[in-house]
Amino acid sequence: MARRPRRPITEGQMSLLWDLWQKGESLHQIARLLDRRHSSIRRVLAQTGGIRPVPRHRSTRALTLAEREEISRSVALGHSLRTMASQLHRSPSTISRELQRNGGRDSYRANQADQQAWERARRPKVCKLKKHRVLSKVVAAKFQRRWSPVQIAGWLKQRADDDEEHWVSHETIYRTLFIQARGALKKELQAHLRRTRTMRHSRHHTQKTPNHGQLTGMVSIRERPAEVEDRAVPGHWEGDLLMGSHNSQIATLVERYTRLVMLVRVESRDTQTVIDGLIKHAHKLPRELYKSLTWDRGKEMADHQRFTLATDIQVYFCDPQHPWQRGSNENTNGLLRQYFPKGTDLSVYSQAKLDAVARELNERPRQTLNFETPAERFQRCVALTD
Repeated sequence: MARRPRRPITEGQMSLLWDLWQKGESLHQIARLLDRRHSSIRRVLAQTGGIRPVPRHRSTRALTLAEREEISRSVALGHSLRTMASQLHRSPSTISRELQRNGGRDSYRANQADQQAWERARRPKVCKLKKHRVLSKVVAAKFQRRWSPVQIAGWLKQRADDDEEHWVSHETIYRTLFIQARGALKKELQAHLRRTRTMRHSRHHTQKTPNHGQLTGMVSIRERPAEVEDRAVPGHWEGDLLMGSHNSQIATLVERYTRLVMLVRVESRDTQTVIDGLIKHAHKLPRELYKSLTWDRGKEMADHQRFTLATDIQVYFCDPQHPWQRGSNENTNGLLRQYFPKGTDLSVYSQAKLDAVARELNERPRQTLNFETPAERFQRCVALTD
């Protein structure tokens, strides 16, 4: 069978490709819409780690194509440099350099000169982490301790005070990791990211499917008190199951006010086992610090009314296919994949091991807490209840 000839991606198609990627479309969907191979689309995205390149633009000080065409006409008429400069309101030296760069009076062509100027303008700025090797080593060391780019950037800013030379934004760190052409951080450090992707995905991208069962007697998240929504007081939790291989799972719980994480080992996904595990865990916390629980519409919560009767904790349920309504928990489950990658058998982990993982997460500084740790904030709440 004859191989399909390669067709270059046009500028318009490239713009559409990035628009679709930023909207959260999958590689296969983009390939289908552009009538391209999946591998071709992936190759384009991988060149910049899934980060849309900043569009190039001409400097307002540079000669325009119209000005170059005027120079070409003036050369044909034999005008002097000063006459051309006067007509264009430019310096004579600007006209002189333009002619010298592009073959002189005898060979000057406006279109060719304009294209060559565009090509010569490719002078990428040196990445900050490439220029400051000590700063790069500090960032790499924090990565190896499993700090996120946001945590590293926040810590550096606090540590360096007003010395902006030793600051670096989290976006710069991400770009340096994903765009390997910058040459400042090794690709191996991507393994220390919360989500070990080789390309950045859109925040709108999801693989969630509407396969959750129908539950009875549910109280909608829309009936949740305002104090829960605005995180005004502690004691309101979000929960879900983190799934592993061989039908294994862990119940994950996040307190909305402090972002404290707790992990509960559950032997099975059936509702009796999950509810029993949640009831046992709820009795370990002060009543003032466990007032409500918000969960997705998974079948494991079919017996949620028994949980409420046993603990006096109200359970609220998200709208169908709205996982972001439990944003803290969704984010935490993403962080936990650093410890429990997809395909891991979660049944081999003891409760002691899960507690150790939760403790490490709770001792990380959080940007949303002004770089305080969840453990510190939760401990203050406990002290107030004593």
